[in-house]
Amino acid sequence: MTPDELETLIAARRSSMLIDAARQVDSAIIDRIVVAAQWAPNHKRTWPLRVAIVTGNSRRTLGDTIADAMAIHGDDDMKVTKTRGKYMRSPVVIVVAAAEGETVNETEENRYAVAAGVQNMLLMIETFGLAALWGSPAKGANTAITSLCSMDTSDHVMGIIYVGWPSQSVAAPLRPEITITHLT
Repeated sequence: MTPDELETLIAARRSSMLIDAARQVDSAIIDRIVVAAQWAPNHKRTWPLRVAIVTGNSRRTLGDTIADAMAIHGDDDMKVTKTRGKYMRSPVVIVVAAAEGETVNETEENRYAVAAGVQNMLLMIETFGLAALWGSPAKGANTAITSLCSMDTSDHVMGIIYVGWPSQSVAAPLRPEITITHLT
């Protein structure tokens, strides 16, 4: 791959929920996407990546689990009701979490490594011609999500990624110019 090809791939990646929820994604593709996350930088070699692949009726269970946690947390009833069905909008949902480190600094570095891994996943998703959206977990739902996904309750959910075949394309958003400081 040339630098130009890599730049094109990076610039082509979009966040999109315009997904065909009925069209399944081959599990071998999903496995390749997830494995790409493990290649993210992790200089302490703590291997903090935690992943759950949620498909079928388990997507509804995920929604109910998160909605129940939101209700306990005091979220608005309309938001809670919407959450119950929102994970049915794509055929695959990937829950990504970072393991807690042995120190505060290591925990923070683990989260950086997992975030870099998510970007690897998003780029792989783009190469397969799939659509994806990296969503944030609901506040107060971390323990409920990690418990459901057979993760350690001390793991920190970094995101919930919707994955599926696109139902239409998404235009590139305008990006502001980057402020760069050169120190010489």
